Amino acid sequence: MSKITLEAGDGHSFDANLALPDPPPKGGVIVIQEIFGVNIHIRDVCDRLAAEGYAALAPAIFDRLEPGFESGYSAEDIAYARAFVPRFDFDACMRDVAAARAELSQYGKVGITGFCLGGTIAFLAATRLTGIAAASGYYGRLIQNFADEAPTCPTQLHYGALDKGIPAENYEDVRERRPEVDVFVYEGADHGFNCDRRPSFEPVAAKLAWGRMMDLFGREIG
Repeated sequence: MSKITLEAGDGHSFDANLALPDPPPKGGVIVIQEIFGVNIHIRDVCDRLAAEGYAALAPAIFDRLEPGFESGYSAEDIAYARAFVPRFDFDACMRDVAAARAELSQYGKVGITGFCLGGTIAFLAATRLTGIAAASGYYGRLIQNFADEAPTCPTQLHYGALDKGIPAENYEDVRERRPEVDVFVYEGADHGFNCDRRPSFEPVAAKLAWGRMMDLFGREIG
């Protein structure tokens, strides 16, 4: 994995972590962080995607607020990271994601995935950006706020049935307003169920969701 610098359309420069497979990539996947930055979990996701044959790029979308930020999952880390959300600029983030898409386009079609805040970003990229072939968003609570926007590519969303921060009325509202989107709910799974570095890791749900994402990317990217 290597760290590169990207430049958004408004001139903002920011870091991104790039993982490449050994053979030529069969496409690219943008990986959008949780509120904890491009930390070891997000880098792990990039490595896993590279092992699947994709060029995986994780842009540091908090560089506009605190360059180089990353953290773990302690109570103190969570409290600090949550403070970024009220100041977060979704429109500016789309410019950063567009720069990541442009960088990955050299490898073929480009998909996107994201977790927590990143799940919402993945959904928004599917609705607002051209050149996104497929989107897979994990436990994005704020997707409900943008559910009147329609994705222009195949999109799937993953939620944990035990996630108290995203009650059923949240994702059922998304499902009702966006019937073309595949909404998957995992019994026995809580928020962060994909992250094996958190107590909420749920391996059965994580494996099933990952397989669904790989099926989607295999159909739409290569």
